[in-house]
Amino acid sequence: MRVLYLYAHPLPESFHFAIREEVRAGLAEAGHDVDLCDLYAEDFDPVLSAAERRGYHALRDNRAPCESYIRRVEAAEALVLSFPTWSFGLPAILKGFFDRVFIPGVSFTLQDGIARPNLTNIRKIAGISTYGRPRWNAIWVADPPRMAVTRYLKALTGWRAQVEYHALYNMNQVTEQRGRAFLHRVRRRMAQF
Repeated sequence: MRVLYLYAHPLPESFHFAIREEVRAGLAEAGHDVDLCDLYAEDFDPVLSAAERRGYHALRDNRAPCESYIRRVEAAEALVLSFPTWSFGLPAILKGFFDRVFIPGVSFTLQDGIARPNLTNIRKIAGISTYGRPRWNAIWVADPPRMAVTRYLKALTGWRAQVEYHALYNMNQVTEQRGRAFLHRVRRRMAQF
């Protein structure tokens, strides 16, 4: 499959960089064609401008500010996202990607004022995240990053995409052994993706 890999972490020395390398290795083992979209390395601007918001529903013109990213989404058959969970949310750069790229005519259409899914080219989605706190803290606040991947993105595919979510909780106390085990699990899952 053609996989768009949305990667959202600014530091090359981070644990997420190790995740990124394991994801890429696993997807390569599976024979997938991977388009790595490193949002920080590509200097993606997550800010939805006033002009973009005013033209949000103008289907002929709303694509222009992010056309190259939109083409990458439309060419994909699968999405993989890896990101840290910060303040129980997506990193701003990834949220901004959704705000600016998943626009009317791309991720959904409006018919009689009702949003209809439009990412029907996406058959599989995987989310991979780390959390600084234990899982029960994330559950207490409804785990927004998990919901964004497993519900929001799946809804944009018309509920058709197969979705998996891999999380490493309590990073502030993770042992080297637990970190290695997570990396191994992620690579194995991506090799089966």
